[in-house]
Amino acid sequence: MIPNCTRSSRLLAAACNSPAHHSFKAFYATVRGLRNSAPPDLDDAPPSDNDFILSILRANPSLRDTKSYLASFGLRPQTKPTHPQPPQLIIDPPPLHTKQSPSISIAEPTEPLKPSPFVTSILNPVYRRTALVKIQGPFTDVQLDSITKGMVYLGKLGLVSVIVVENDELPRGEQDERSAIVDETMRVVTSLEKHGARARPVVGPVVRLGPKPDEDLLPNSDFTPPEAHTIPSDLVPIRSALHAGEIPVIAPFALDSFCRSVRIDANDVIAGLARGMVEASAVDKSAQLKADSDDDVDLTPLRLMVIDRHGGVPSYARSGYPHLLINLTSEHRHIRQTFDERWRYTHPTALSNLNLARTCLSYMPPTSSAIMVSHKSPSSLIANLVTNKPAVSSSLPHALLQGNRKLTPHTPTLLRRGLPIQVIRSTAEIDHKKLNYLLEQSFGRTLDEDAFYKRLEKTLDFVIVAGDYAGAAIVTCEPSRTSEAPITYLDKFAVLPSHQGDGTVDFLWVALHDESYGLGHPFSANPNGGRGGMGEGYDLVWRSRSNNPVNKWYFERSSGHLRMGSWVLFWCDAEKRLKIEEGRRGSAGLSYVEHWEEGRLAKWADIVSSIPSSWK
Repeated sequence: MIPNCTRSSRLLAAACNSPAHHSFKAFYATVRGLRNSAPPDLDDAPPSDNDFILSILRANPSLRDTKSYLASFGLRPQTKPTHPQPPQLIIDPPPLHTKQSPSISIAEPTEPLKPSPFVTSILNPVYRRTALVKIQGPFTDVQLDSITKGMVYLGKLGLVSVIVVENDELPRGEQDERSAIVDETMRVVTSLEKHGARARPVVGPVVRLGPKPDEDLLPNSDFTPPEAHTIPSDLVPIRSALHAGEIPVIAPFALDSFCRSVRIDANDVIAGLARGMVEASAVDKSAQLKADSDDDVDLTPLRLMVIDRHGGVPSYARSGYPHLLINLTSEHRHIRQTFDERWRYTHPTALSNLNLARTCLSYMPPTSSAIMVSHKSPSSLIANLVTNKPAVSSSLPHALLQGNRKLTPHTPTLLRRGLPIQVIRSTAEIDHKKLNYLLEQSFGRTLDEDAFYKRLEKTLDFVIVAGDYAGAAIVTCEPSRTSEAPITYLDKFAVLPSHQGDGTVDFLWVALHDESYGLGHPFSANPNGGRGGMGEGYDLVWRSRSNNPVNKWYFERSSGHLRMGSWVLFWCDAEKRLKIEEGRRGSAGLSYVEHWEEGRLAKWADIVSSIPSSWK
């Protein structure tokens, strides 16, 4: 939005009516950071009777988000009886005041009465899935009330919480620690029941200390298995509570080698449960033991939620504000290495919870996610369930993120297993077969391989690859028709349809930012094998069909755009150059058209228009 001032309004009107449309686009690019701030977040507003509905509306799910939610929590299919009903023998009673013998008739089998769809949607609206939740106190009664209300709301949407209670101010080894942690568990149970939920305290051990017999079968060498494990019989209290429609609230106890019940770290309980519940669910499905009753619950955890007093993992890229989205596969070690010592006091459990998310998500399905949230943002749990996305997209420009009031010290951090990210700078290192499949599946067209790779051999700058070619960003250096320097051109940005909506798009764009127009900033340092944030950033240019549905996403991330008939030209300004110039001018700020911006749109349009198509 253009700032509310008379002078800006006149300039905007003049730019729109002027034939020199390029100048207006440059004007749009330089004043973008001056947009009005986002409206204040309503998470801190007093709760109302309609806050459940409002929380869903604030999530603002897209069509893809809605389809994904319905795929996990949609209406159950109507089951038909497997055996036909036998005919019933009906004896009609004789009429009154007659002496006739009773008549015998065989009734024809009738169709069972079917409830109306409206009644079905109320009585059995959704599949029920589970979420592992750590409530890491201490919390006041008011704070706990806000948290448990969120748990009840999640249950209405089909996500049943399996809660593990922890209190950081109850040190282990104290004389009365067992009774104290049981009291804390009962506080959570009482608070849940206050909001109409049915809860069951589980104060007996549900995990066992020590490794499992098959512990040598690790997912990878850089992985630390849980300190506790379960066997099928340990999950009986949890199964019983879930089948009875109750929320299990678990005290952090475990059986040691002497079969004693001892208190352990809640993270070990949750990690052991994550593995045990996934394994138990797999056994249920393979043996077809899953009950047919409507109150059956899928044991496989769909979410991991860590609720404490500190919120997400702080990030140096956001001046200590939390990370928005973390790719654990590629960022876990880097985050630990760059964790500021001061944060060990302000966020003492951030790294341990980061490790917990990594451990649990390694066992949970790839579509699962973890969220670290403060008790001050309970409605973000509902938004995460509906959209499975961070509060604000991590791939948005930093200028917009810094001015967004949704970013607070209590903004939640969303964590996903993610994919490894690598940077390739030679065509010889590209797997042509996999890249061809990715591009053709993403664009729905047939690639002209010979012409495409022949052009890449001359112009390739780098390729960013996510996972095993689940996504890729191809950047080239396109020469100018004059003797001027070439431009940096985003030739292809593609993600497999199966990975759209799972965070791969944001992971890929952030890596693209760090390797191109974001170079030179400290927050562009990354472990992707690229330049590590070192160097000078440069403008990134690309084009898209004017009817491309992805353009809305491009509009939000670009500095500006220019319409060229059936094409739209987008660009992202080199951030370091703008930052240095802005600092040099101080309060004077940037002008509408800088000297380096003069004529560049015409140059870019000329080069981009001459790039041949890659498709047959």
